[in-house]
Parts: sequence; structure tokens; C-alpha cells
Amino acid sequence: MKSFEIQEFGIENLRIAERPVPRPAAGEVLVKMTAASLNYRDYMVVKGVYNPRLKRPMAPLSDGAGVVEEIGPGVTRFKAGDRVAACFMQTWIEGSITREKSASALGGSIDGVLQEYAVFSEQGLVAIPARLSDEEAAALPCAGVTAWHALFEHTPMAPGDSVLVQGTGGVSIFALQFAHAAGLRVIVTSSSDEKLERARQLGASDAINYKSTPNWDEAARKLTGGRGVDHVIEVGGSDTLPRSLKAVRMQGAISVIGVLSGAAPNVSPRDILMNSVRAQGIYVGSRAMFERMNRAIELHSIHPVIDRVFPWTELKEALLYMESARHFGKICLKF
Repeated sequence: MKSFEIQEFGIENLRIAERPVPRPAAGEVLVKMTAASLNYRDYMVVKGVYNPRLKRPMAPLSDGAGVVEEIGPGVTRFKAGDRVAACFMQTWIEGSITREKSASALGGSIDGVLQEYAVFSEQGLVAIPARLSDEEAAALPCAGVTAWHALFEHTPMAPGDSVLVQGTGGVSIFALQFAHAAGLRVIVTSSSDEKLERARQLGASDAINYKSTPNWDEAARKLTGGRGVDHVIEVGGSDTLPRSLKAVRMQGAISVIGVLSGAAPNVSPRDILMNSVRAQGIYVGSRAMFERMNRAIELHSIHPVIDRVFPWTELKEALLYMESARHFGKICLKF
């Protein structure tokens, strides 16, 4: 079978290698991969920024979907022919995260999904919602679960509460879709008026162009009558977190998800302290969260927003497209 491999860091160094088709051992499932999706983490992994000590060669990408080809002895959760998606962390089934669970992350700690066949523990897979295409299902494991976790697993929110979503990448668009379905007021920021209009069509109540309105934190406070937003989905990092702290209300929440703008230590704890803000890091989520999210997706007939689908052999082109930041929603790969 064919598999992409990171042998040396850099998009230009990605290679397709030949590997034997793996066989499932007890408790394992062999999946014929049909689709995968990109996350910014995958871009950082390939570039060597995410983990310079990455074990290589490594099959990249954490998010993929496929069809069960064969089951190993003792498998009871799936049968041949079932459509499945892989969990980002293979051993985080439920409960709190631990270092041991985080060490089972696909496409980082262990081989990822960009190979024609892959073996997973039956515990590290979920059934795909029936209405979703393979590409839509492949968009869920990291971005979808992260957004769901941030919105619903820790901070109680009620219809009418406000959420500020930064940008229009995968996590942000999922957060917009889930928040809108839950009756929350969604404020979206972007540097593109065209993307902001698309966000409105998906249910955003308000839109702020941070290029024409650099003080977007003040604009968000004005939209909430000076009170501040209830919850910020923080994907920017060190450049945006100071403004998120000014945009959020007293005793509001900030879910820290990404470092797109950098990770410099330039955030003062003063605003967190004086405003009793709850700031929590969100590192994807458990299989139980994935399954709760899938029930909501089925109930509300939510479809992930797919910007573009590349043939899986065009991984380099897909990563360069992500690098350009022209996408709205998810970038997918089709086998």
C-alpha cells in the first residue's frame, strides 16, 4: 500500500512510500481510508515546528475516515463495511485528559491517517453520522471535537449567551455552527468582508473586520452593551489573547485553542485576575465527547463546511493552500 511519510521536515520533503498492508491484532480494526482533513497542527508537524524531535518516518495527519475492512479477534464495536472516523487521541475514551492519553495522538505521537490502510484500536474509532459524506466525517475528529469541547463540556451556556469566534478556519466555523444550533449569539471576526458575509449566512449574529476595526475587542463590548462577551473561542495566540481578555465579560470564559499568531509570553495575568476570567486550554477531546457531538450533528442535520477537496496524493498542494489562509472551513483530501 501507499503511505505519505515525513522523513525530513518541510512540505517539499514529503514522500509517498510503499508499506505492507497491516493486519489487525486482537481488539484492532483495519480501515481502508477514504478521506482525511487538514488541521493547522498538521502543517506545523510537517514544517517541524510542532515537535522538532518527532519520530520519523511518520505518516502525517490526525483526521481521517474510512470503511472497516477487517476486524481482529475479540472486536465487538464494529464489523466489516462499517463507516468510521478515527479519534484524535486513540486512548482518551472518557474522563479527563492525562499525559498517557495525550501520547496517543495520531499524526504526532503515533502514525497518522494518510495511508491507504490503517489499523486502529476498536476503542479509538466512532461511527460516522449517516448523513455525512466521507470528507465531512474526516473533518470532525480534531476541529469539530475541539469546538464542541470548548462550547459545551465545561462552561454552562444558555440560549442568548454570546460567543466570540476568531476567524473562519475549521474550529471557528464548527464553533459558529454548533453555537448557532444551540441558540447562542455568535460574533465572528475576520479580515475578509466576503468571509464575514458567509459567516452571517451560517448564522453569525454579528461580524467584525479586524483589519478595518483593529480594536475589535472594543467593538465586541459595544455589541454586548458594554458588558463583554460570555465566551471567547481563542485561536490566535499571543497576539490576540490580550484583546480577548478585554472583550470577555467579568467571570466570562476564554477557551484557548490555537497559536496561529504566535506563542510569545506577553500576556499579563492582571485582566484574568481582576475580572475573574476562566481561561482554559482545550486540547481536542475524548471519544465520549466525539459521540455526544455526533448525536447533536445528527439531530440538527449539521454538515461540516468543506472549502476544497484535494486528491490525497496532492498533500503538498493542500498544505500550501492552507498556508495561504484563503480557505473558509475545512480542507479535505480524498482517497
